[in-house]
Amino acid sequence: MGIEALMVALAVLALATGGSAQLQYGFYKNKCNASDVEAVVQGIVKARFAREAPIVAYLLRLQFHECAVNGCDGGLLIDGPGTEKTAPPNLSVKGYDLIAAIKAELERRCPGVVSCSDIEILATRDAVALAGGPAYTVRTGRRDRRQSRASDVKLPGSEYTAAQAIAYYAKLGMSAYDTVLLLGAHTVGATHCSSIKNSRLYGYGGKMGATDPAMDPTLASTYKKYVCPNVTSSNGNTVYLDDQWSAVKVDNNYYKNLQRGRGVLLVDQNLYRDSSTRGFVDQLANNNGLFQSQFAKVLVKLSEVNVLTGTQGEIRKVCNKFN
Repeated sequence: MGIEALMVALAVLALATGGSAQLQYGFYKNKCNASDVEAVVQGIVKARFAREAPIVAYLLRLQFHECAVNGCDGGLLIDGPGTEKTAPPNLSVKGYDLIAAIKAELERRCPGVVSCSDIEILATRDAVALAGGPAYTVRTGRRDRRQSRASDVKLPGSEYTAAQAIAYYAKLGMSAYDTVLLLGAHTVGATHCSSIKNSRLYGYGGKMGATDPAMDPTLASTYKKYVCPNVTSSNGNTVYLDDQWSAVKVDNNYYKNLQRGRGVLLVDQNLYRDSSTRGFVDQLANNNGLFQSQFAKVLVKLSEVNVLTGTQGEIRKVCNKFN
């Protein structure tokens, strides 16, 4: 191969891998004076998890809402009018204060070294392990993008069919199996009655009063009677995405619930309704070890979507504003 052909081949390769080519394990080793960056992050997340276990759900959601829009670039963290944070799907995102606290501590130890986008990925990784999920390693070296626009925010709907969900995740380089795994993040966290009343309890398929026939009848009647009665005042009531005893545990119980017609959001139950994804659900429901190892892999894959590295972007001084 001539030198020019080689250069072209390398340029194409660099383009295909985005910035992830320069991400590396232990990127911050010996770069923060005497501090171990990953240990500092872990310590702060651990203290927060002990006080507030649902932080695991907040961070998983934060990572997804971050990485699905222009990649894992810290764009979601920026304050101000017209930023990603202000887009309707992001109004209920939580966990920003934890990212800010970690950033402040790292700035104190080594100013201008650790990016906000890396902090998001590291903090989520640590919370997942604390919640009984897999312990996994992530590559670091991301940089923060100098851009954040609400108009860029296009996130999947809670009423998506399996096919719509797969098509959405395909744009992020994910397979159908990856889609089923990423929705497994609903093993933790909660939603509100407003997200299931019309789609599943009282207006399924656009029919007034219709309940989703795929929903376990006992569960449906519990929701209707106690949790989400058909009155406006119930809209804000909390609905756990997994059984309450498992709502802060990263495990495969979410998939077992889909098998029993106990998925909460329409998109969740649709994974079992659709024959193209049902087999994946069965596999994961029957094997928690498989779920743990594959969930770790897909979170790593998500964490490397469209990242900035090298001299791209910047290392912010505070996470909620550009330098």
